[in-house]
Amino acid sequence: MSTPRILGIILLIGGVILIIAGVTASHSLANNLSRFFSGHLTERTMWYIFGGIASAVVGLVLTLRSR
Repeated sequence: MSTPRILGIILLIGGVILIIAGVTASHSLANNLSRFFSGHLTERTMWYIFGGIASAVVGLVLTLRSR
């Protein structure tokens, strides 16, 4: 297995974990209050979700490209 493919798999798994953490955090009390008063999720939750998506996409590209 090549190094880019291993790195891609690690990024893909890490991205999925970050997405799950972001979705779980979006149901917390802090996010519910933030959503009630401002209509938006907290910045930390947004970083988890968007960072997870970016990491998963890069990981998927690296995994599929290094065949």
